[in-house]
Amino acid sequence: MQAAIVQSDAGVTLVGGGDVAPGALARALERAPRLVAADSGADRALAAGHRPEAVIGDLDSLSPAARVQLGAARLHRIAEQETTDFDKALRSIVAPFVLAVGFTGPRLDHTLGVFNALARHPDRRCLVLGAQDVCFLAPHDLALQLVPGTRLSLFPLGAVSGTSEGLRWPIGGIGFAPAGLTGLSNEVSAPQVRLRLSARRMLVMLPAEALDAALAGLGPG
Repeated sequence: MQAAIVQSDAGVTLVGGGDVAPGALARALERAPRLVAADSGADRALAAGHRPEAVIGDLDSLSPAARVQLGAARLHRIAEQETTDFDKALRSIVAPFVLAVGFTGPRLDHTLGVFNALARHPDRRCLVLGAQDVCFLAPHDLALQLVPGTRLSLFPLGAVSGTSEGLRWPIGGIGFAPAGLTGLSNEVSAPQVRLRLSARRMLVMLPAEALDAALAGLGPG
């Protein structure tokens, strides 16, 4: 197994080279103060005035200027091409949780690669922040404190079933699958939502303003 490159007792913010919503990086750093970049995410971080403590990936898109500014000691090249830079970085971080920004946007293939990595590494508690959403892989048992009326979407990355409390449309008795039924655009109907799932294959998507509720529901790690 690959050794950890970054070990932290606090949350870690992981920045990628994709779109970063205004204020998203600062919001993530308030909750996860240690900053790591996946490849060209280092350029994003430096442009925003932040210096990542480590840059992880195949480093094929990191700018020469960032290489010079950061120095060789902060650069951690993982040469294999079977996985994405997000995957390389996520599996190299040991922390209570990771907040990932700059991994969603116009490149649909990159976004799908992020979801694949979440499923491949269920032991890594990671929340992906986009312009409008926060997304994470649900544990077997999840309790969330949310405002009734909040949008809550479920998308299966494999065959999974479960039960729910506090959703307008309960999920009990449904066999979810990527090529079958999904749980998009459900709605919170009570202050607490409870999900019990048969497998760690379900993505949960909430509005971005529900980040703190999602972090609290996932626990301290």
